[in-house]
Amino acid sequence: MRIRVAMLAAALVAGLLGASGAPASGAGPDGPMPLPDPRVHPIQVTGPAAERLNLIILGDGYQRDQQEIFLADVDRNLAVMWATEPFRSYRNYLNVYAVEIASIDYGVRCDPDGRVRHPDGTIRDTGQREGPINAKNTALRMIYQDGCNDPLSRGTVYGGAPLNCASFAAYYPAGVNPCETGSQAHNRIIDTYVAPVLGIPRTAQNVQTLAIFNTFTYGGIGGTNATTSGGSPQGPLISLHEIGHSLGTLADEYPYSSRDVVRACYTGGEPGSFHHTIRSAEQLVAEEHKWWRWVGEESLSGGVIGAHEGGGTYPCGQRRPSEHSMMRWIGFDFDQVGLEHMVARVTGMRNSGQMNIRHTPVGTVAADSVLWVESGQPRYHELEVTWRVGGANGTVLDTYHGRDLDLGELDLPAGAVVHVEVRDPVGPDGIDWVRNPSADNTATNSGFNGPRFVQTRQWTVGGTRATPSGPEATITAATMNSQPVAGDEVVFVRTNHPTDRIVQVTWSLEGRPLPNPHNSRSLDLGALNLAPGTYRLVATVTDPADPGGVSDRIEWTVDNARPTAPRTLSAPLTRLAGSTEHPVYFNGWDMWLDPQDDRTGYDEDRYVVGQLRLDRQGWFHYFGFPEQPMPESPFQFRHSGTNVKALTYGNLGTGGLSKATFEQTLPDDHPSGGFVPGFGTHLVEHRAIDAAGNIGLPSSYRATVLPGSSPDCTTTLTGAQQRLVVGSGVTCLKGAQVNGGVTVRAGASLVVSDSSINGALAATGAEAVQLFGSRVNGSVLITGTSRDVTIAGSTVNGAFSLSGNVQVTANERYSRLAGDYGPILVGNRVNGALHCTGNSAAVKDFGARNTVNGSKGGDCAAL
Repeated sequence: MRIRVAMLAAALVAGLLGASGAPASGAGPDGPMPLPDPRVHPIQVTGPAAERLNLIILGDGYQRDQQEIFLADVDRNLAVMWATEPFRSYRNYLNVYAVEIASIDYGVRCDPDGRVRHPDGTIRDTGQREGPINAKNTALRMIYQDGCNDPLSRGTVYGGAPLNCASFAAYYPAGVNPCETGSQAHNRIIDTYVAPVLGIPRTAQNVQTLAIFNTFTYGGIGGTNATTSGGSPQGPLISLHEIGHSLGTLADEYPYSSRDVVRACYTGGEPGSFHHTIRSAEQLVAEEHKWWRWVGEESLSGGVIGAHEGGGTYPCGQRRPSEHSMMRWIGFDFDQVGLEHMVARVTGMRNSGQMNIRHTPVGTVAADSVLWVESGQPRYHELEVTWRVGGANGTVLDTYHGRDLDLGELDLPAGAVVHVEVRDPVGPDGIDWVRNPSADNTATNSGFNGPRFVQTRQWTVGGTRATPSGPEATITAATMNSQPVAGDEVVFVRTNHPTDRIVQVTWSLEGRPLPNPHNSRSLDLGALNLAPGTYRLVATVTDPADPGGVSDRIEWTVDNARPTAPRTLSAPLTRLAGSTEHPVYFNGWDMWLDPQDDRTGYDEDRYVVGQLRLDRQGWFHYFGFPEQPMPESPFQFRHSGTNVKALTYGNLGTGGLSKATFEQTLPDDHPSGGFVPGFGTHLVEHRAIDAAGNIGLPSSYRATVLPGSSPDCTTTLTGAQQRLVVGSGVTCLKGAQVNGGVTVRAGASLVVSDSSINGALAATGAEAVQLFGSRVNGSVLITGTSRDVTIAGSTVNGAFSLSGNVQVTANERYSRLAGDYGPILVGNRVNGALHCTGNSAAVKDFGARNTVNGSKGGDCAAL
């Protein structure tokens, strides 16, 4: 995390912590200190609350001196949200407020993995557990459902009154019931402190709350009042998943109801969920059912859209569109089926079902008046505005999607009808996010021809003349300038609307005028192809009725510096030659990312999002690793992943990065069975997304994962050595130079790393022979090995023979389902003949090709 929560003032911490470092409960020397009133922070306000979705983020379990931690958690949550579609593109359609609420106690009730508060104020992975405590008294009464009994509890809800609640009355203002429930506290705080700021009631359908609770433990729940863990590495991803429920009406796609319980296959009728089915992909297309229009497309969250087994909390029987998605495993993006519905819910203001526009009042207008419309402004594409004379099917005017129409220039007769259509081009002919052509606007059937994406208005031209407006030039709305804008963003302004003329908007970049002759209210920075760097952009508004007089202006910083995510990888067995970094590992590896960005134009450090993509299977948000401290913990890639509380993360095998752990041990003939560990060569890409929305160029590397391990050394040799005979035990050469060749006798083992052998290597009846990143200047003869031959990233200058070797499998499941493998040759160069015969199975390269400058024979002929 790039916002340093440790920057809390030392004096503040000292005043609120005892000498032992124990957390303060708010009690002063003369008794309880009343809690401060909740404080509302406008994080971003893009328009009137009645015309926007409004996200209210509330803090729970943060004590009075932990509010900076809460705000850092808010920044991390929002950074991930703004990096994820549709919120990245439709950020301007949301208002966001954060509400600081001081709690008496830190943490959450019945937190199954509750941590003791650290002296610096954090309760992240401090290394000291306090376990589930039911006596916590927090502002919103958050509680892990059955968390005092179930170590896998994850659902976190607004709970009942705290224990002994009446004894805490002195902490609350007069008239506040210390025994109120969590829901009552939520409603009171919204009604008293937030609704007056919004100007709309708490019960308005376009109000969504998200409570962030102060714990390192995974947890959350959906609904209009969603919740998420503030300190969990995956907390922001939980938020997105839960908002997928709350806003997008999406259902769970994961394969369980309880993580560690395998349910029987679903046997009921067609699910009501629009993204679950009992049909095959072929049936969906043949019947034009549910997501049939997307079948066969590459999924935004990885793989191909079809009908994938498992979903709706069942491991089989119900099918879902994509192998991965936000609603199956948090960390991935929404796939197209989910995104199609999410964007409709955003543009249609949730249940309103209508894209919001402002406009000249409809009716009869003066013959020389100026008509106008104002719409929302997506960040990376323009809306299409089409003016017609003669009604909906009339003559189209050439206005270049301008939002103002001067009737005085048209000289229309009285009675003429002027029609305007405002369309968000989300359909197949535009950005292709919505393929449903329906004109409906329901939660499950909102098409690109419906009112969530299309609005029309029309006026009748009268016989009167417009009364001229007085001089005025005012910017009434604009792209927010409290932080830099992205280098490819569409920046906009909205102005006042005189009755008889169009206010002029001009743009300049670094003081140089920018031509923008058509729709002057917006400027597409992406079309300018700016060089990397930071720029000053200015929009100036003038009134043509008073060109030298009144004006208004607004300024932005343009951040066109792409963020980066430098990587650090765990130490490999060796690295293969080539222009792309290519380490080799046994069983798996670790990767640290350090997402970073140029801070020019920012008043403070902002969280930078890191992402990774495995084998082109959808971008995945980097968060370190579950249950591990941030940001120092790496993401762990393993051939079969790592089990954390009955979920598997970092899986390289079939099914993708994340799985329910039980899926990996299902019978081979189970509809979701047949898991194959991920030994082989993998492509990993990684990138960063900064606070402005710039997406960094991806970096990439390949990694080859081999089954097995190196035997423990009994003798280790380094530096210069003379001819070597290995007669017993395990001899390891590390950074050694052997002159005169090496002989390995029966039952002995040799492991060579980053070394050279000037002479022949001969092993007969050895237990194991391994070479990593080494060179043999002579022939190699390995025969009759009883357990393992693994050679990677090495060079052999001479003939190379492998015969009669037994390769004992290091992973029974892999060998059973993917096939037996013989001696392992990975990314080597053989400058001589290569011959392989009589081995227990064919030699295998695990996806990292060898280069042979000579003849190839036996089962090595296919290498």
